[in-house]
Amino acid sequence: MEEERTYTAFVDEACIASGPIVKMLPMVKARFDRNASDLLLIFEDQSGRQVDFDLRGELNEVVARALPARPRSGPGRPKLGVVSREVSLLPRHWAWLEQQPNGASAALRRIIDQARKREPGEQRARLAREAVGRVMSAMAGNLPGYEEASRALYANNRPRFEDLIRHWPHDIRAYIKRQAEDAFHPKKET
Repeated sequence: MEEERTYTAFVDEACIASGPIVKMLPMVKARFDRNASDLLLIFEDQSGRQVDFDLRGELNEVVARALPARPRSGPGRPKLGVVSREVSLLPRHWAWLEQQPNGASAALRRIIDQARKREPGEQRARLAREAVGRVMSAMAGNLPGYEEASRALYANNRPRFEDLIRHWPHDIRAYIKRQAEDAFHPKKET
């Protein structure tokens, strides 16, 4: 089962909200309503990507726009989230896929699922490092020791990483350390 997406919002160096959309957005909206000129940076915690929410209107409108659309229920074939994309393979790969039971798409899904199960901890650590790297670039790119801290993160050198960020602003440092936990010690898949 996929974990719930969480978000963290900053104004300058201060963390003003963190959590799932329905918990985080009311605090962000209140701050926006007090001072719309504040520079808000909101990160999706799992990917480290910056996200924007349309904060105009009433809180219920803001939340409704931010939440994913509910799947339609009723008669007919259920929407399974299948997305068609182009894949470039050599002719020998296509020939092999065509010989597989249930077709090429099913074979590719099986291969991907097997690969995801093989080293989930390493994959989780790599994704966590990438997410922390994105946040560090946006929030700490101009802070002293940023480049060295980034190198320590990607070298999996936790003591050096923590030493280099120890003088960064409290909220930025606390968020980055919390997000880096999986980069250094990934949780086991259950």
